[in-house]
Amino acid sequence: MASASPSARSAAAARPRNRKQLIVEAAGQVFSERGYHAASMEEVAAGVGISAAALYRHFPNKYALFAECADVMVDGLIAGLDEVPSGAALVDVLTAVTRITVAHRASGGVYRWEARYLDREDRRRLGAKFGRLVERVDEAVQRERPLPDERLRAMAALGAIGSITMHHTSIAGRRAEELLLASALGVAASDPAAHRPGGHPVELPARPVPRTRRAEILAASVPLFARDGFSSVTNGQIAEAVGLTPSALYRHYPGKIDILAAACLQAAGLLAQGVEQSLREVVGPHDAVVALAATYVAYSFEYTELNSVAEAELAGLPAGLRRPVVLAQREHIAVWEQQLRLARPELDPRQARVLVHAGFGVVVEAGRRLRWQDSPDHREAVTALVLGALGI
Repeated sequence: MASASPSARSAAAARPRNRKQLIVEAAGQVFSERGYHAASMEEVAAGVGISAAALYRHFPNKYALFAECADVMVDGLIAGLDEVPSGAALVDVLTAVTRITVAHRASGGVYRWEARYLDREDRRRLGAKFGRLVERVDEAVQRERPLPDERLRAMAALGAIGSITMHHTSIAGRRAEELLLASALGVAASDPAAHRPGGHPVELPARPVPRTRRAEILAASVPLFARDGFSSVTNGQIAEAVGLTPSALYRHYPGKIDILAAACLQAAGLLAQGVEQSLREVVGPHDAVVALAATYVAYSFEYTELNSVAEAELAGLPAGLRRPVVLAQREHIAVWEQQLRLARPELDPRQARVLVHAGFGVVVEAGRRLRWQDSPDHREAVTALVLGALGI
C-alpha cells in the first residue's frame, strides 16, 4: 500500500482535530450577526481559514450547518446543567446557564430568532431539547419560591440571560455573568400575579390605519414576514394580499427590502411615540423605569408581529436602510439607560445597558410562553418580571 505524500501528511498534521467544532462556532457567529439568508458558506469558511470546498466536506449545505449550530447551543446548555447536582440551589443552576451563555455570546443568537428557518421536524426536536432546559430551571425556581406560574419565571429568567447574545455592548465576561445572574435571580424572585393597585396603565399610539396603497402594502407584508420570514415571502404573495399584480408593487416600493425597511422604521416610530406619552407625567426615575417597562410590554403585546419582524430581520437590511433604524433603537435604549442609572446610581452605563437588554429578553421569552395572548393580567405579569430583571 502506497504511503501518503509528504505534502498530504503535512496537511493532515496541520488540520486541527476540532475543525468541525471551529466551523460550527464560526457559523453560529455569522448566522447570529447576518441572519440565515444573508450568511454564506464562503463567509463561514473564511472565518475558519479554510476553503468553501473543505467546508462542504463537513456539511453538505448551509441548512445542515445552520441546524447543527442551533443544536449545539442548546446541547451545551443541557450538558452544563447535567453537571449541576439534582436538587441544587437555584443560584447554582442559573450560574451554569449564565456561564455557558456568556462564553458563547457571539454565536448564541442563532436559536433566539433564526430558528424560524428550521424545518418542522428539526424545530420540533430543538423545541423538545429547550423544553428539557426550561423544566430543569423551573424545578429550581419552584424550590426557591413555589408559585403557580406555569414556568413563566423560568422562561423569563432564561430570556434575561440569553439577552447577552442579542447585542454588542462591550463588557467583561465575568461582570456580564454577575449582572445576568443577578437579573435572572430577580426574575425568579418576582411574583407575576402580585398586581399593584391600578396596575400600570399605558397609552399607546393608535394602530396605523392604511389610507394609501403604500400603507396597505406595508400592512399586508408584516404578517407574511412574521409568519414565513422575510426571505421566504415573494412579491407575488404580497401583491395578492393587496389585490395588485407583482409588477405594480414597484410603483410604491423599489423592492421588497424597502418594504422591510419601512416596517422596521414603523416599529421604531410607534415605540418612540409610546415612550414619549408614557414619560410625560412621571415623577422620579423609579416611576420612569416602571413606565418604560409597562410601555415596552404593552407595545410588544399590541404589535407582536411588527416587533418580531423588526427584531428578527433588521440584520438583513443593507447598511443604508439599517442605519436610521439602528439610530432610533439606540435613542430608545439611551432613555432607558439614563432613567435606570438615576434609579440605580451604582450602575455604570455599560452595566445599565446590559440590564436594559435583559429586560427586553424577559419580554420576548415571557411573551412566547404566554403565546402573546394579550390581556391586562398578562401585561401586568410580564411587567413585574421585567422590573425584577432590572432590580427595581
